[in-house]
Amino acid sequence: MIECRDLTKSFQGIKAVDRVSVTIKEGSVFGLIGTNGAGKSTVLRMMAGVLKPDEGMVIVDNMQVYDNMHAKARLFFIADEPYFFTNAAPRDMEKYYSSVYRGFDREQFYLYLTRFGLDGRRKINTFSKGMKKQLAIIIGLSAKTKYLFCDETFDGLDPVMRQGVKSIFAREMEERDFTPIIASHNLRELEDICDHVGLLHEGGVLLSKDLEEMKCNIQKVQCVFTDPEEEKRILNQMNLVKSDRRGSLLTLTVRGTREETIAAFAAANTLFYEVLPLSLEEIFISETEVTGYDVKNLILG
Repeated sequence: MIECRDLTKSFQGIKAVDRVSVTIKEGSVFGLIGTNGAGKSTVLRMMAGVLKPDEGMVIVDNMQVYDNMHAKARLFFIADEPYFFTNAAPRDMEKYYSSVYRGFDREQFYLYLTRFGLDGRRKINTFSKGMKKQLAIIIGLSAKTKYLFCDETFDGLDPVMRQGVKSIFAREMEERDFTPIIASHNLRELEDICDHVGLLHEGGVLLSKDLEEMKCNIQKVQCVFTDPEEEKRILNQMNLVKSDRRGSLLTLTVRGTREETIAAFAAANTLFYEVLPLSLEEIFISETEVTGYDVKNLILG
C-alpha cells in the first residue's frame, strides 16, 4: 500500500502541490487525473522518491520512500519524457536496468521488444515519441516491481497500442503482485482500466474515490411523468443531484443504488422511465459540481 500524507512541494515560491493525501491499495489501478500544471508529475516524483516533499511524506509498504533504497526497489517510475542514455540502444538499457533491479526479466524484455516491433540494436534517439514510450513501458514491466508509476504513459501511443498496453497491465495484475499508478490529463484514457481515481486541481486533491462505489451510488434516469404533481412528489423523494428537461422528457441524476432508484420509479405514475448507467465523465462532473467546481474542462481533455 502507498500512503501520501499531506504532501506539499513548492518551486521558486510557487506551490505546485498543496497538502495532498491519498491512499493507493495494492492490486488496483489508480488513476491520477488533472490538467497540465495540476501537480500530477510532482506528486508522482515524490511517490517515487525522486523529489523530497517540503512537507509530508510518502509511505510505501510501511517504509518512507525518500532516500530509501529498499522502498525504491519496489517501484519503477516512467516519466512523461523517458530518459535514455546518449546513443544507447534498447539492449544497452536492458543491461543497465537488469543490474539495478534484481528481478529484471531479460527474457520478457526481449519478447516484448519483438511483439512491439522494436529493434534492440537501433539507437533510441532515432525512435519516434511513441516508440520511446513503448520502450519505457517494456523496461518498466520487465523490472518486475510491485508498483509502476506512469506519467502520461499513453500520450503518444496510437489507440491500438493503448489498448494493448492496458491488456498487458491487466495480465500482469492477474499473474503477480502488481499495482499501476497512471497519471493523465484525459479521463477517457483511464475509464476502462482504473479501479480508483484521484482528481488533482491547482495542486490539491479535489476528489479521490473508488470507481465501483461511485458507479453504484449514482444513477441517471430518463422519464416522462403523467402529471406535474406526480413529478413533484417523486422528485421530493429523490436525492437529486441534477435535472435537465427537454419538452416532457426529464433526465435526472440521482444518488442511490440502482435497485432503490428502479423501485421508486416503478411505484410512480410515469408514462416512461429508464435507469441508465453514467459514464465516468458524467459521474465526475456530478460529484465535483456538488462541491462548487466546474471540472468539465479539467477532465474531458
